[in-house]
Amino acid sequence: MTLSRPSLESLTSLEGVRAFRHRNYRLFFGGQGISLIGTWMQSVAQSWLVLQLTGDPFVLGIVAAFQFLPVLVLGLFGGLIADQLPKRRTMLVTQAFAMLMSFLMFGLTVTNTVQVWEVLAIALLIGVRNAVDLPTRQAFAVEMVGREDISNAVAMNSAMFNGARIVGPAIAGLVIGAFGVPLAFLIDALSFLAVMVALWLMDEKELRLPPQLPRPHGAREVLANLREGVAYVANTRVVLLATLVVGLVATFGMNFTVLVPPLAQEVLHSDAAGYGFLMAASGLGSLVAALAIAFRKRIRPVAIVAGAAVLGLAEVASGISTSFALTLVAMFIVGVGGITMAATANTVIQLTVPDELRGRVLSVYTTVFAGSTPVGGPVMGAIAGGFGVATALVVGGVLSTLVATIGWLSLRTGAVPSTAPSASTSPRTSVGLGSQAPQLAGRPRP
Repeated sequence: MTLSRPSLESLTSLEGVRAFRHRNYRLFFGGQGISLIGTWMQSVAQSWLVLQLTGDPFVLGIVAAFQFLPVLVLGLFGGLIADQLPKRRTMLVTQAFAMLMSFLMFGLTVTNTVQVWEVLAIALLIGVRNAVDLPTRQAFAVEMVGREDISNAVAMNSAMFNGARIVGPAIAGLVIGAFGVPLAFLIDALSFLAVMVALWLMDEKELRLPPQLPRPHGAREVLANLREGVAYVANTRVVLLATLVVGLVATFGMNFTVLVPPLAQEVLHSDAAGYGFLMAASGLGSLVAALAIAFRKRIRPVAIVAGAAVLGLAEVASGISTSFALTLVAMFIVGVGGITMAATANTVIQLTVPDELRGRVLSVYTTVFAGSTPVGGPVMGAIAGGFGVATALVVGGVLSTLVATIGWLSLRTGAVPSTAPSASTSPRTSVGLGSQAPQLAGRPRP
């Protein structure tokens, strides 16, 4: 039954779903939601495939490193591209490229010719795509909904992401168990059509496009543009806190594609379906946290460190547990803590940064967040291979809790503002700017 226009307006007037007032965002949400289910299926299938090919958690860490190393190396340039090129059209290209990679994985697995080096090569190519796609997609949200609804859009994006994280791994586990990994890769490839159609149907006139920035000419101007984004992060304390806490916790405590497959297989004596349900439990916790954030009227940076502490303690519990049921509960709590930390950090940054620097600042954040995997993945995989996956989970959880404690002390001592700007706050006077941010060398504050 189709909703009438008055009932749709009544629904989208609710505080927690106000981003849906915008048609372009509704299209994006629907298309991206379908595509993300396929992406999570691909993630589960890739991890399970590598584990079956090698039996070594360290190789899982290497694959994760290959997939995110380009983000670490090229992420800042991806932010510059996001600020310079039309984001909707850029995303059409990045989505088409990802679809091609998934079809390639399907072809290699269905013919039973896949080798580890091929998985590594495709992971590297996906990483190059992510270096452009991640900051572009993050910065595109404000163009669809405007600054007044960006906090709700970030929360709803997190809910969408983690809703897919519940459904995708669960379906993947069942599909892999019944039909093998090739079908999971095929479903992922086809799912990209949904987001590409959604982007194609958007009304570009309704997008809140930022002023067109002059194109940099030559390496010197490119580097100057990159430095401007990095300097903003370094000199805006609340943005720096959000970036560092998320980056460090992601390095040590969020290596689930590396650690959860051997946890399911070696410690809990489960199969691909069990792995899928462990990931789905984490996704369910994340979804609950994301919806709670969506209906929250005030965003406070203390939620970043609180979420990091919850994630760390729950990860320690998952390392100690030998019961599948208790580990499911621990993974649920891990999800609650992780999305509370990450979604709050993203919202604080989105509300603080001026529009003309959005892509570059978000590229710093995504570079640190996603780029932490090339460091954390192999390290935690090596610990799991040498001392057991339980030890790796406990080490990651303890380090995450330590990062949260240091962040909390920074808030308590007043080194970082304890409140974030509201959506109506001017970016030039919002928290983290003004007297809280020292003037950039030789130029006014951005």
